[in-house]
Amino acid sequence: MDKNELQRRTLKFAIDVIKFIEALPNTPSLNILSKQLLRSSTSIGANYRSACKGKSTADFINKIVISEEEADESIYWLELLQESGLVVTSLISPLKKEATELTAIFTAIGKTAKENQKLNSKK
Repeated sequence: MDKNELQRRTLKFAIDVIKFIEALPNTPSLNILSKQLLRSSTSIGANYRSACKGKSTADFINKIVISEEEADESIYWLELLQESGLVVTSLISPLKKEATELTAIFTAIGKTAKENQKLNSKK
């Protein structure tokens, strides 16, 4: 997967979450949980775009780690919505699947970047 494809994928995930949240009923609990989900899910792509423009390898790695953490946090909020029974599982499952895949992708990118940084520092 190239940089542009991953940028599009993170953007699509954020848009899908926005549409999901907009369709939720207006209740105090859902409002709080959905705001947290909105923040974490939109932060994934924003940090990845920033990583792609990183000033250094360390900056790139830092932003990738943040993207990974935000994707994982999105999973948490989706699980909380699901486990609480506030939202039916069928609406959450595709979002949770994508957040899990994004987490794995950013984990792999971060691991590779850290390994390459170690190799380059030994030269």
